[in-house]
Amino acid sequence: MRKLALIVGLLIVTTTISTAQNKSKFDSWPAIKEFHKVMSQTFHPSEEGNLEPIKKHSSEMMEKASILLKSEIPNEFSSPKIKDAVERLANDSKKLHQLVINNKSDKEITEALSKLHDIFHEIVGLCTNEEHH
Repeated sequence: MRKLALIVGLLIVTTTISTAQNKSKFDSWPAIKEFHKVMSQTFHPSEEGNLEPIKKHSSEMMEKASILLKSEIPNEFSSPKIKDAVERLANDSKKLHQLVINNKSDKEITEALSKLHDIFHEIVGLCTNEEHH
């Protein structure tokens, strides 16, 4: 019986450690995680010249950026710089969507998506800066 209790106890500790390690820095900000899902599934293919994902999901990207803008930024990340970057992300996602629906050139769409990606990484960088913890 003691062996069974010890095994169960070890399983609980192992599971707890594993779960804690799998937690994301942004678990407290689900809107940024949702935006990232769309960004990753559209930006990475564009690096290989495949713009079909962004052409298909530009509306969703714009919607997720709008939700992000309206979301409450967790206190640990909240700063004027982050708020500004989130606002630029929402505005530029609208511009990107307009490029897509107006059938602008692949070059223009790629440049706009790349700029949006840079803003997203700016936000992530600002959130990892020690002054936000």
